[in-house]
Amino acid sequence: MNLTIDDASKRILVAGDLTFATAASGIGLTEDVFAELPQLDVDLAAVTRSDSAGLALLVEWMRQAGKVNKPIRFFNMPTQMLALAEASGMEELLPLQ
Repeated sequence: MNLTIDDASKRILVAGDLTFATAASGIGLTEDVFAELPQLDVDLAAVTRSDSAGLALLVEWMRQAGKVNKPIRFFNMPTQMLALAEASGMEELLPLQ
């Protein structure tokens, strides 16, 4: 998994797998990235695979955003991840755009 900030849109671009193998590293990556931006717009268009750990990572990012009083929104959630969110009833909790 890789996180970058798009200079033009100021979105956080997430690329690669959001799975059990990568989710833990995603927690550590966000602290510096979240500090740089006033609003956290997370673009998930380049996520290639996801599982329930990836969904849990999004919830953790929501918690981290709340701790620093910054709004967070998720854009372009992959179909596989959206299906997991719907199956678990999480889609209503996630700030999806």
